[in-house]
Amino acid sequence: MPFTVNPTAIPDVLVLAPKVFGDARGFFYESFNARDFAQATGIDAQFVQDNHSKSARGVLRGLHYQIQHAQGKLVRVVQGQVFDVAVDLRKSSPTFGQWVGVELSAENCLQMWVPPGFAHGFVVLSESAEFLYKTTDYWYPEHERSLLWNDPAIGIDWPIDTPQLAAKDVAGKLLERAEVFE
Repeated sequence: MPFTVNPTAIPDVLVLAPKVFGDARGFFYESFNARDFAQATGIDAQFVQDNHSKSARGVLRGLHYQIQHAQGKLVRVVQGQVFDVAVDLRKSSPTFGQWVGVELSAENCLQMWVPPGFAHGFVVLSESAEFLYKTTDYWYPEHERSLLWNDPAIGIDWPIDTPQLAAKDVAGKLLERAEVFE
């Protein structure tokens, strides 16, 4: 396998650590292989869209999800460092309302699998960061929702006090008022 799969406190959220081959010239690793991903995780994801964002230190993007056309996301950082978070919004799940967070960076090459039914967000810890992610469904702006990043009912331990936020993230809903998945 070109990577190892590490479980998180929420079993459906996975952290993938690729095997990185490096020497004085640089490094190489396989960032995605559909056959190996399915074999190692048991997830037969069909990715339909790749997204790439660049953000400055202190920018927090999230917590986003689509109430219809829910997206699974395979996320990674190719420049800089972020704290990446997934929140379980599946009402019938034993981990509903719980979150996991992982530091992703260009140096550690880790990736996180965020399944459909989760809100997702990250905050940039380095001077800037470039964030890449594959999605299992297309973006539909009419179905996009934002969960409030600092909802005390969820209690995410963000490594920042005052992030830079987009207007839609400032207006995010509390979990108790958010549309969630059955």
